[in-house]
Amino acid sequence: MANRNTSTDHIVDIHEPVASIARTDYALLRDDLTIGRALDDIRSRGLGERILYFYVVDADERLVGVLPTRRLLVSPLDQRLSDIMIADVITIRSDATIIEAHQRLAENKLLALPIVDDDARVIGLVDVSMLTGVSFDINERDRVEELFELIGFRVMQVCDASPVRAFRYRFPWLTATIGSGLLCAMLAGVFEATLSTSIILAFFLTLVLGLGESVSMQSMTMTIQALRAMRPNLDWYMSAFWRELRSAFLLGAGSGTIVGAFIWLWHGKGLAALSVGGSILLVIAAGCLYGLSIPTLLHRLRLDPKIAAGPLTLAITDISTILFYLGLATVVL
Repeated sequence: MANRNTSTDHIVDIHEPVASIARTDYALLRDDLTIGRALDDIRSRGLGERILYFYVVDADERLVGVLPTRRLLVSPLDQRLSDIMIADVITIRSDATIIEAHQRLAENKLLALPIVDDDARVIGLVDVSMLTGVSFDINERDRVEELFELIGFRVMQVCDASPVRAFRYRFPWLTATIGSGLLCAMLAGVFEATLSTSIILAFFLTLVLGLGESVSMQSMTMTIQALRAMRPNLDWYMSAFWRELRSAFLLGAGSGTIVGAFIWLWHGKGLAALSVGGSILLVIAAGCLYGLSIPTLLHRLRLDPKIAAGPLTLAITDISTILFYLGLATVVL
């Protein structure tokens, strides 16, 4: 099969077999070779245009492992490839489609996939540049992350290209906003007596809602950026939690003090100032923690935080805001 460097601009049918765009300049190494002998073999045969991984095969040419370039270069020369290879190889079958290759690369964040036949023999290779039409440097980590996002975006585009499919993909998350809005209206009705006794609360409800939403979106954006570069664990979450809690306290205290002082100077009502200022502290603290926790949970559940986190975070923040704002006012006033 001739070498073929294919970009998405030249792909006519995403349901074509991925083997139809396969590259053949991949590198196979025998599992019984030592690092030294493998390097000698590579020098004698030469390398293809872009080698991202070395694939390890047994005596029958069946794929048994994958060897990242860095691991090959830093391991002792007398060590066997079978001892340092990664045995759990993610592959794609020759009869899989091009769109399935997009999905497999994006899900596993791999730069390349070996294409195998029914006997687990490598017959070709597909890499991210072939599916995005974008060249990349494997040493530029941020650029590689952008490529994975690009692949995921294109998968979504081609899989959900029609308005009806886009509606089905996006509308369920918007129902969270609709549901939270209706629930907030019902909660405000529960606190109707509190609102009627202190009309000043109505003046600042929009401000408090806006502060909660703004700070939760700020926190969510920073969390999603962090999740792009790492896999979150409990230690990371707890560290981020305490850091966010301290930041939230400072943000809430500062904002609450300014608004409370304004109310006191404007209307001379100390209890109303204390109620609104205190609720702002609680709302901002909750918004920061929601912005951290919801994207992390969605990432853990393998859902897309970029699509789902916004509506869910705003919905939960709005509901909490109404409860904190009117609940505290009921107690204080």
